[in-house]
Amino acid sequence: MANSSIPGILEKMTGKDKDYRYMATSDLLNELNKEGFKLDSDLEIRLSNTVLQQLDDAAGDVSGLAVKCLAPLVKKVNEAQVLEMTDKLCGKLLNGKDQHRDIASIALKTIFSEIPTSSVAQSVLVSVSPKLIGGITNPAIKTDIKCECLDILCDILHKFGNLMTSDHEALLSALLPQLSSNQATVRKKTVSCIASLASSLSDDMLAKATVEVVRLLKNKGTKSELIRTNIQMIGAISRAVGYRFGPHLGDTVPILIQYCMNASENDEELREYSLQALESFLLRCPRDIFSYCNEILHLALEYISYDPNFTDNMEEDTDDEIHEDEEDDDSANEYTDDEDASWKVRRAAAKCLAALIVSRPEMLSNLYNEACPKLIDRFKEREENVKMDVFNTFIELLRQTGNVTKGQVDIDKLSPRWSLKQEVPKVVKSINRQLREKSIKTKIGAFSVLKELVVVLPDCLADHIGLLIPGIEKALCEKSSTSNLKIEALIFTRLVLSSHSPAVFHPYIKAISAPVLSAVGERYYKVTAEALRVCGELVRVVRPNIQVSDYDFKPYVHPIYNAIMSRLTNQDQDQEVKECAISCMGLLVSTFGDHLTPQLPACLPVLVDRMGNEITRLTAVKAFAVIAASPLHLDLSCVLEHVIVELTAFLRKANRALRQATLGTLNTLIVAYGDKIGSAAYEVIIVELSTLISDSDLHMTALALELCCTLMSDRRSGPTVGLTVRNKVLPQALAVVKSALLQGQALLALQNFFATLVYSANTSFDALLESLLSSAKPSPQSGGIAKQALFSIAQCVAVLCLAAGDNKCSSTVKMLTDILKADTTSNSAKQHLALLCLGEIGRRKDLSSHAHIENIIIESFQSPFEEIKSAASYALGNIAVGNLPKYLPFILNQIDNQQKKQYLLLHSLKEVIVRQSVDKAEFQDSSVEKILNLLFNHCESEEEGVRNVVAECLGKIALIKPSKLVPALKERTTSPAAFTRATVVVAVKYSIVERPEKIDSVLYPEISSFLMLIKDQDRHVRRAAVLALSIAGHNKPNLVKGLLPELLPLLYDQTVIKKELIRTVDLGPFKHTVDDGLELRKAAFECVDTLLDNCLDQLNPSSFIVPYLKSGLDDHYDVKMPCHLILSKLADKCPSAVLAVLDSLVDPLQKSVTFRPKQDAVKQEVDRNEDMIRSALRAIASLNRISGGDCSHKFKNLMAEIAKAPSLWEKYCSIRNE
Repeated sequence: MANSSIPGILEKMTGKDKDYRYMATSDLLNELNKEGFKLDSDLEIRLSNTVLQQLDDAAGDVSGLAVKCLAPLVKKVNEAQVLEMTDKLCGKLLNGKDQHRDIASIALKTIFSEIPTSSVAQSVLVSVSPKLIGGITNPAIKTDIKCECLDILCDILHKFGNLMTSDHEALLSALLPQLSSNQATVRKKTVSCIASLASSLSDDMLAKATVEVVRLLKNKGTKSELIRTNIQMIGAISRAVGYRFGPHLGDTVPILIQYCMNASENDEELREYSLQALESFLLRCPRDIFSYCNEILHLALEYISYDPNFTDNMEEDTDDEIHEDEEDDDSANEYTDDEDASWKVRRAAAKCLAALIVSRPEMLSNLYNEACPKLIDRFKEREENVKMDVFNTFIELLRQTGNVTKGQVDIDKLSPRWSLKQEVPKVVKSINRQLREKSIKTKIGAFSVLKELVVVLPDCLADHIGLLIPGIEKALCEKSSTSNLKIEALIFTRLVLSSHSPAVFHPYIKAISAPVLSAVGERYYKVTAEALRVCGELVRVVRPNIQVSDYDFKPYVHPIYNAIMSRLTNQDQDQEVKECAISCMGLLVSTFGDHLTPQLPACLPVLVDRMGNEITRLTAVKAFAVIAASPLHLDLSCVLEHVIVELTAFLRKANRALRQATLGTLNTLIVAYGDKIGSAAYEVIIVELSTLISDSDLHMTALALELCCTLMSDRRSGPTVGLTVRNKVLPQALAVVKSALLQGQALLALQNFFATLVYSANTSFDALLESLLSSAKPSPQSGGIAKQALFSIAQCVAVLCLAAGDNKCSSTVKMLTDILKADTTSNSAKQHLALLCLGEIGRRKDLSSHAHIENIIIESFQSPFEEIKSAASYALGNIAVGNLPKYLPFILNQIDNQQKKQYLLLHSLKEVIVRQSVDKAEFQDSSVEKILNLLFNHCESEEEGVRNVVAECLGKIALIKPSKLVPALKERTTSPAAFTRATVVVAVKYSIVERPEKIDSVLYPEISSFLMLIKDQDRHVRRAAVLALSIAGHNKPNLVKGLLPELLPLLYDQTVIKKELIRTVDLGPFKHTVDDGLELRKAAFECVDTLLDNCLDQLNPSSFIVPYLKSGLDDHYDVKMPCHLILSKLADKCPSAVLAVLDSLVDPLQKSVTFRPKQDAVKQEVDRNEDMIRSALRAIASLNRISGGDCSHKFKNLMAEIAKAPSLWEKYCSIRNE
């Protein structure tokens, strides 16, 4: 239905009275914005004409409202009407009166920003485009009309460039000549217009535009302002099209560098624009700019100190001390010159250098040699904005150092960290000067640099603290200091205090503490909170060790206490301040409690009170844990009972973090103050904690069981406590032991629980053992029990037996061997558990007193059940660990004589060796000889299982006897048998573990001979080498860093699909294709993924992404998954390299996301496909987070497609919010 009120409104809109017209237009705007607004065709025409007429209204406020009406109107009227409106407006713009031109231009922009569908846009553009082009090219048209046309065209191209492909040629021909216009405004608007057009141009058209601009630049007679425009044009195009500009760098970079060097003395803008264009190349075309990086580096370093109108006095080199007195008049007579624009060049050079640092991790060492000293020197920059950019560039250098050397502990002379360490004294000296400046902004910048420095090199300021203290004091105490400056200074102080050794600060405590304590009293809550955090660090620094005190801390105890107490007792303040005050008071009491005895009755009740408040209770619970753990063993009697009652109640709360903290705090309190608490309270706690034991939250289970053990092992707990544990906790523990998820800390806590239960002597050992063994019985409801659970039960049984003493232990072993001697064919779960229990007991205790136990176990090797055989080999190995001299020769002898049982016996041997390598035990040389001969004999075994076990044994022996094994393994890398070569490489993989070992120094010089087998002709050997490289890159990156330049091309080659490894198997009715190279490709990509984490400075991501990663994204499912992960990492760590080739990565991702399995696909295939779609979406979400990703139209279209498909969009949103 048409709206009945509209005709009335239209009548008033054409009335004589200005106010009436205004009110009517306002009413119309409200009507148009209503949801259900509809028009019939006559009314549409009337309405459109009236609104257009209103645009020319003499009253400005009426025409302004009429423009606002256009936005909803465009969506409500039909296409023909929109067309007519835009035509009329174009007419007004080009031929109308001057006073109506502005409003017509605004109206056109409004219509184009609101056009509802692309089909409407298409038809409107067909008529508007030629008119705008005419407005730009017609020589008779005035400049300001030309500018309006360019403006509108720029908006249109930005939004609808893709729809105008047919006009691209005409547009370019119209716009390029405008770059040579005499009016600066026309040139400026043309630059933005061509940039908007560039992002939707085809490659040929883009080349045409670039060639034209380069031609103008090469033309010797061009005026300097036109040169500037063309250089801006190049920068704008490269920002708009990203990596697509790569092919044109060869023409443009040398010209830009030349102009920069040869520009006339006062042509600062030309230099600025050239440097800005180079910065954009570095960020957008990292792959193609590679060969020019060194030239650009030298250019940026030259111009970062470009200051032709100002000669630097020699004052910089004079000693710091002289400065102190003259600092006030220093800033007063500083050189200023409004005409001087050289600062723009310096700023552009700093940003260009920052782009180089961010996009080229592999140039770090070079940057330290050339750029670092220059940057530090430029901290003295006199223009404040440029100084901030110099600071930011230096911070980028520090961050990149942190990124590249993440996880490296040792610093060698090649490492960027070492180079940074050498520069620290210069940095401190230079920054110190900045901290004396008047400007607040400068000081904040200086603290940001120091902060980043401490984050990257935690202990680098130890020798320079004294120099920095005055700067900190000044920042905190001066009247002119702002909150932001104080916060920066406090954060830096906290970082320094926490990362250096306490003794470094002892001479300066007095100087630091006074300003920090006064900052605690500040009014702005962020300053107060930061100051309280610094106090926490101060407390630690002043008394680092409670037993030994070599520093007189007494003068500081009460001032710190009073400052914190005043904040702690104050109720009306920010939550952050409350929490910091509580944590800080906890630290203070636990460190200085012996000097605060009179104050404790005042401050402890306040902390208890904070436990009662929902907002602060978690922080207060943690504070009490700190106080209870204090070696001072303070007297808490005034609050202890109350605290225990509160904490017990918290175990029932829904908040998981609160329950976790409560369990920890209770544990600490009972260890320290058990004698003051008493059994009754214990029982209540046990009842509460029993409900927290389940396999749905293993971390909580571990904490609850630890607390339970603490309660039971307390000498003062009466018999009722044991009874409560037996009734409440034991059933829960027996349920958890059956869980397949049980591992780690929870499993250790459970073992400890059973041992403690026997020790506390109120639960009979036999009953416990019986309940543990019977928990392994398959129940009718749940069926059999998980294999992992049997291992858990066996470990608990072993701990239980050892805790109960020798007699009980022997009788249990006898009972278990009887189970094995009985019928071996039936009840496999009982047999299985018995074997595992024997192994676990044997590992912890010598069982040689039980005659022939080894033969009884070997009997089980004959069992028809696979799991019994493997349990038997596990048991035999572990019993051997308990008594090597007796059982090791037995195992070796059996391996030689029993061909059929070889695989199982090798597993037993592996158990022995692995345990020895972990426990750092020594084998006798004679047995090592025997073991090695035996293992090397089995290197070429046909069975892959045997080879793997052999390799693991060799790797783990290498940890014990590196000097013997590494040469022996190296010798076999040249063996003619491929299986032997593969086995020794896998052995090396097993010997590279995370913790430092004595093998590292032996392996370091030899590792290349193993890893270079990556180019072996046998694929098994190549895969073994790739896996070894992956493990080395993960556990010990320094072992392989130096070899990477040589290894990476070989590694990348393994990611390519090799036709010769694909074979077809004829299965009669159908043929089946087998790809033997798949596992190798998957391993190679996973290896690259690992190296990205730890060896980023050695990789050049651009050369890897295309072609290798691109082909991986189109490969088999198993290869795509690691490739998606790699892409996400690269998007995060090297965004510029990814942006540079974003278009080419869209197709494979689009295929993955839109792939549909066949109709008759089985559930497993459907699930795998779902996983793959999610993994691809995860990569797409990472790409979408890169700033500047919007210059790729393909990627924009992919995002639009995902947004249109509801199922995909839902998945994408859930992944994005993870």
